[in-house]
Amino acid sequence: MKGLFITFEGPEGAGKSTQARLLAEWLRAKGREVVLTREPGGTRLGQAIRGLLLHQDPMCAEAEYLLYSADRAEHMQRVIQPALGLGHIVLCDRWLDSSLAYQGYGRGLDLGWLRAVAQGATQGIRPHKTFLFDLPPEVGLERFEGRDRLEREPLEFHRRVRQGYLELAQAEPERFVLLDATQPLEALHTQLRGYLESLLLEANP
Repeated sequence: MKGLFITFEGPEGAGKSTQARLLAEWLRAKGREVVLTREPGGTRLGQAIRGLLLHQDPMCAEAEYLLYSADRAEHMQRVIQPALGLGHIVLCDRWLDSSLAYQGYGRGLDLGWLRAVAQGATQGIRPHKTFLFDLPPEVGLERFEGRDRLEREPLEFHRRVRQGYLELAQAEPERFVLLDATQPLEALHTQLRGYLESLLLEANP
């Protein structure tokens, strides 16, 4: 079996982490080898970086992105690439698109520079499919109480992030699957199972 790299993207409160976990359980019940991971924090180094990124004092946008990139490089080499080499399905909660949306559209950093740095960190490996959970930031932020630095950003920041995600999806319709994250949890899970079944058939006819 060929490995599959599937990412889950979306703004705060979109429910992507829950859906990734449910899909991992469903795939494992079907006998599939699944690696469920997240960014930042999918490695020991990543856990330390996650603490800096989400709970440390404010930092400049460039430093923030380079920390994400360090996490991404370690994550790729230690977790994702080995799992794909073994033919496993990798479900990753956030990937490069998060940085493009948050540090690019949200913070205003140059997308060309972000992608150039990412080329080395990701070794050019791209997701086979990206599920984008879309919902208005006003809805998503109501589900949290400003637990980390990003969630405490002003509403206008989160609106730019959402717009960034939508533009990224529009630019790569063959990779992105846009999902209405205001739907009930079970309805979304059913949709995702359908997409995964089709994807598995395409990858391993």
